[in-house]
Amino acid sequence: MANSIVGCAPLAINGGSKSKTTPYGTGTRFGAPELTQLSEALQQNTLFYFKGNKVKEFTRKFAEMHGSKYCVATSSGTASIHVALVALGITVGDEVIVSPITDMGSVIGILYQNAIPIFADVDPLNYSMKPEAVEKAITPRTKAIIAVHLMGSPCDMDALIKISKKYNIPIIEDCAQAFGAKYRNTNLGRLGTLGCFSTNDFKHISTGDGGLIVTQDENLANRAFAAADKNYHRSGINQGQSPEFLAPNYRMTELQGAVGIAQLDRLDSICTKRHNLGSHLNLLLQDIPGILPFKVPDNGYETYFHFSGRFDLKSFNVDRKTLLDAIKAEGVPIGSYIPEPLYLYKLFKNRNIYPNNSYPLEGTGKSYSYEKGLCPIAEEVLESIFIISFNEFYTNQDIEETANAIKKVTKAYIK
Repeated sequence: MANSIVGCAPLAINGGSKSKTTPYGTGTRFGAPELTQLSEALQQNTLFYFKGNKVKEFTRKFAEMHGSKYCVATSSGTASIHVALVALGITVGDEVIVSPITDMGSVIGILYQNAIPIFADVDPLNYSMKPEAVEKAITPRTKAIIAVHLMGSPCDMDALIKISKKYNIPIIEDCAQAFGAKYRNTNLGRLGTLGCFSTNDFKHISTGDGGLIVTQDENLANRAFAAADKNYHRSGINQGQSPEFLAPNYRMTELQGAVGIAQLDRLDSICTKRHNLGSHLNLLLQDIPGILPFKVPDNGYETYFHFSGRFDLKSFNVDRKTLLDAIKAEGVPIGSYIPEPLYLYKLFKNRNIYPNNSYPLEGTGKSYSYEKGLCPIAEEVLESIFIISFNEFYTNQDIEETANAIKKVTKAYIK
């Protein structure tokens, strides 16, 4: 179906015909391979990860796919980041630099370690932390950087690795939204000290909930393995149940591991399809007045967890809500992302990390507060961003009709 710029057709929100003429493509995410693996898991007569073989096979297979020596399974992507922080020894009063545009899962582990999230401002066109903002945020208390690969797109890893080496600060890659994405043809998760993934039901592949950590460092892998299991050491030379410090129970079950094995067989195909479809849509939006397309970083390969872009709001005679409502009326599943940067969420703004308690923002030798204006570009991005629900089952017709809907609406409201 050829793409063409829509003329002055009446908007669907005003009674005109919808740009989207057919339902978006859908498909089945789970099937016979998952059932086979689940049946095998049940036949083991145990669902405990250490006694069974499914989680072991899942992590081995994932490590091989990513060119990593080690992989540790957890109960969620949030858990994987927390475990990575524990493995690195992040503790009370340490500072961890992180993006203000991300899910709370990126910072929960920081706070549970009674460490302090330090938010670095972002690039206006790809919403990842600007390396210069990261370097500016470094203090003697900085003990880690979490590089959040947002929307399935890589951060500027060359610059972040340079900073990491200059200051001897490890990088945790948050790859929850970035399965199959690459930087300089290297899988994300391989570039930092540890790479963390999520397999909850919204991600490229799903085990319902779950997480994975990859690393090349044997010592960190052993620490992560123990940290995900109450600091019990179930293998190696230090076996035993006498934990040397506090760690949570973030174990993955054999049922999750079984589904994960089957899902991995689909991963390359899923990521390739998402990349091709998203790249097509991004190309179609490049020259639309009033649209600021998402910019994939140089040397990057994106796998489009969501499709995103921004409205240049000063170019329109209406606000973002009006634009979003009009595009939705055309049949496009469009919306906004998180309502505001994380540091403006109530627990940060009101300094209630724990109920009725400001610790660790107070009480670790330094006082911390978070105010509007801390990361002005992030605030501007979230006031103008749009997100289009996205999956590998979409068709070229879906992509072209989506672009036509956006062109139609923006043309109607452009100044």
